[in-house]
Amino acid sequence: METENLTDSAWRLLFEKYDILNHIEQEGQFFISASQIKEFREPRLMAKFDHTINLPKLFKRNKLSILPLTRGDYVISHFDAYHKFETISTEITNISLPNHIQSLNVDSITSEAVALNCAYVSGIMGDFLEDDQLYPTVSGRMGSGIFDFKVKDIITNSQITVKVNNSQIEIDAGYEGLQNLALIEAKRDLSDDFLVRQLYYPFRTWKDRVSKVVKPIFLVYSNGVFHLYEYRFDNPNEYSSLTLVKQKNYTIEEDTTITAEEINMLLDDNQITNEPQVAFPQADSFERVINLCELLQEHPMSRDEITINYAFNVRQTNYYTDAARYLGLVNKQRDDDITFSLTPKGKTILHHHYKQRQLAFAESILSHKVFKDSLRLWFRQGDISKADIITIMKQNNLYKVESESTYIRRASTIKGWLDWIVELM
Repeated sequence: METENLTDSAWRLLFEKYDILNHIEQEGQFFISASQIKEFREPRLMAKFDHTINLPKLFKRNKLSILPLTRGDYVISHFDAYHKFETISTEITNISLPNHIQSLNVDSITSEAVALNCAYVSGIMGDFLEDDQLYPTVSGRMGSGIFDFKVKDIITNSQITVKVNNSQIEIDAGYEGLQNLALIEAKRDLSDDFLVRQLYYPFRTWKDRVSKVVKPIFLVYSNGVFHLYEYRFDNPNEYSSLTLVKQKNYTIEEDTTITAEEINMLLDDNQITNEPQVAFPQADSFERVINLCELLQEHPMSRDEITINYAFNVRQTNYYTDAARYLGLVNKQRDDDITFSLTPKGKTILHHHYKQRQLAFAESILSHKVFKDSLRLWFRQGDISKADIITIMKQNNLYKVESESTYIRRASTIKGWLDWIVELM
């Protein structure tokens, strides 16, 4: 049987007690109250899943999602509740903070609120929304008012009607211009998808309260870059009608250009470190290794905190924390719980400006001979295959990499990290 966390276990008991799957099969949906959920665990921990990867096992297995109806009632069904982030542009626009601003530090953007302040004060928001007369207006928690909407059933492809009555919503920031009201959902963690409710409920709440166009905006800040997505609902009454209008990336860092010569200097000058007795990385996205370090920048976190609060399952939490440990960026402590924190090296790198930070991360990777040899071969040949990488891996006495299948999986990580370095140039 798969390992259950506390949320999985509590939902399993709720599904058994209220025969939830049978109700959904018969009626298409199941209504559940906060007081019912509270019999087994706090509702605030049981009903908020920002990404599909965070959904409890029973929900994933049966293609279910949960949406709030009021401040204390929810509905479970086969909702098309999440939206995959589109492939982002690699182009980054540079915009500077005004010279007189001293209280915002580009090296210390450690919360969504600070990221939003930087995006507004620098003019990133004005540029993205094409409006130089933006003013911060609505934000924080509020009631949704009353509205209903249609949402697609991913099993039957039919539409389900959902009725909302004063559910609690939270708007990270709202900026009003001459013709538009932009409502912002801001995150600091990278993920493959997001819960559409985070955009849809605020959109419906304000659509009929103002005469202006309401624009749902998603902002993701990571590694010195603001990734902005503007969406629209093609049919305002249909939750599943979300489409991307445009996507742009910005930075307020001054120097973001990294040359091939600088990467080659790392290859020539970098000292080789001994292979640590840590599982060899199986974490293909180096952007997410960096992002994990950023999330640990404010304070140490337990394995459960990382898994519950961000876009990781337990296995990925293990893989990505091990990858950061392999590079000497993160420490693992075993007390009452397993806890992760940044090492002095990790803290130092994150306080560098953008260019120095990327080069420091690249240097950490290339201090391991298997990565250095692989990148050298790539540059020499103009390309590199997984077979080439596996040959190099077998020459480097890697810690506990023995079976052919393990070599293949770990080769994907090496290729992913080398892709990240090459794309810096």
